[in-house]
Amino acid sequence: MVLVGEHGEGDGGGDGAVDFRGNPVDKSKTGGWLASALILGTELSERICVMGISMNLVTYLVGDLYISSAKSATIVTNFMGTLNLLGLLGGFLADAKLGRYLTVAIFASITALQGVTLLTLATSIPTMRPPVCEEARRQHHECIEASGRQLALLYAALYTTALGGGGIKSNVSGFGSDQFDATDPKEEKSMIFFFNRFYFCISIGSLFAVIVLVYIQDNVGRGWGYGISAATMVVGVIVLVCGTKLYRYKKPKGSPVTVISRVVFLAWKKRKLDYPAHPSLLNGYHSAREVQHTEKFKCLDKAAIVDEKAGEDRNDPWTVSKIVEVEEIKMVIKLIPIWSTCIMFWTVYSQMTTFTVEQATFMNRKLGSINVPAGSFSTFLFITILLFTSLNEKIFVPIGRKLTHNPQGLTSLQRIGIGLLFSIAAMVAAAVIEKERRERGAGDNGVMISAFWLVPQYFLVGAGEAFAYVGQLEFFIREAPEKMKSMSTGLFLSTISMGFFVSSLLVSIVDKVTKKVWLRSNLNDGMLNNFYWLLAVLGALNFVVFLIFSRRHQYKVRNQQVTGDDSEMKETKKATESFSTLEVE
Repeated sequence: MVLVGEHGEGDGGGDGAVDFRGNPVDKSKTGGWLASALILGTELSERICVMGISMNLVTYLVGDLYISSAKSATIVTNFMGTLNLLGLLGGFLADAKLGRYLTVAIFASITALQGVTLLTLATSIPTMRPPVCEEARRQHHECIEASGRQLALLYAALYTTALGGGGIKSNVSGFGSDQFDATDPKEEKSMIFFFNRFYFCISIGSLFAVIVLVYIQDNVGRGWGYGISAATMVVGVIVLVCGTKLYRYKKPKGSPVTVISRVVFLAWKKRKLDYPAHPSLLNGYHSAREVQHTEKFKCLDKAAIVDEKAGEDRNDPWTVSKIVEVEEIKMVIKLIPIWSTCIMFWTVYSQMTTFTVEQATFMNRKLGSINVPAGSFSTFLFITILLFTSLNEKIFVPIGRKLTHNPQGLTSLQRIGIGLLFSIAAMVAAAVIEKERRERGAGDNGVMISAFWLVPQYFLVGAGEAFAYVGQLEFFIREAPEKMKSMSTGLFLSTISMGFFVSSLLVSIVDKVTKKVWLRSNLNDGMLNNFYWLLAVLGALNFVVFLIFSRRHQYKVRNQQVTGDDSEMKETKKATESFSTLEVE
């Protein structure tokens, strides 16, 4: 038996898919809704696991390990940043060697059997926590902070979980899309519905995590909550493996990093050669049907110049590149400006897992007779995402199609822009609410305001994510080279990663510059609202830069017959193809 078909030589239907033995697929017995649903179960498990950790971790760090607010926020954002950054590693391994199935199965097992299991132990063993500190001592900052030895197991657990989650996130949706043939009109329509349900389903998983798991962590025990997460991941792996014979597979197409390195090396090596009289003289020009030659970053074209005097072999990739490879590298470079302006949205989003959760701990969380856990207020974030995801499909996209005659309704860059505006509004609302909270609740006679005042900032960030997430994902998948599907998903995830890292950096800088005045463990003594205003200003500046870059961006053209003003419209008609590798955070 061929190892799940990843290295088989068979060539399946119109999209080149094979079965687990490496033979051309039988569409009646493989792929489709059953196979994609089994794959979706793995991502659902990963989402429950990761959101169950991240959305309530800061309360454990501050409340049980007595770590300062600023340091706790940094630990959480570094964890989430690393998880998404490792999506690049997962995408690279899948594209280069392992294929999506093996990558998802291996990394899901790492998360289940090592990461979350270690986390369960780290939060259950009493010696892994400092001595219990009374509330009166906390007010005077007299508690003993967790030692490096006590944090070692926690860090090992978090970053092992991050390793597994990164490998899952960059491949699971692409593997799900492989179950539908994009060259078959009927299956292509099913694939679009799959991703609508994919996004909806994992949002449901997030809701389960912030409602059920957070409640169990706060009221039953952290060990129980994380133990359930580990069990969920084990079930997800079992379900994935059970569908091995039902899946359709696509062979890895080699390392994109190798191609990028080779083109850059050859362009530098041949930098002194003269450009040919016409681009048609470049190596592989006439056989390049996937992409069209462009004049941007012309210096890279030198990698495709055949040096006749040196007797170069046109077929030796380490001697001369093909022009299609050069153009693919250009596509990646063109993504960088937009990539850089997407980071700020996730910097804002990261506050929903750190300071906003901590705000809730200093507010009245009563709902009737129930004291709602601080981490469970993230419920409003995911409800908003679900709401706006449905509104996008039912209202915004149809209206956009009528107004612009664009099949997408809203272009990917327009979606990103709307998301950025929502994030700015969220930080303005957060600053106003935090100032009101502190003025009313600070002091011995203060009256805590309701934590439901945090709903506006959750609502605005959730609405922004519904636009920005899909817009960014579509942009990176659609504009990236076809041969780098998993890597392009990893590139998208890296914007999320960098957003969390930037948040950590900003917290450290603000904490140092303000001499711990803005960000304190007791938020009543700090000035968190000023930090939110800072994020709002940075977000506004970032939006201006985004507008400049988006106006200059030229959309990818797939073949040489598409020219002139028709190129963008013909490209948008293929927009549904971009959904074939959608991935959700």
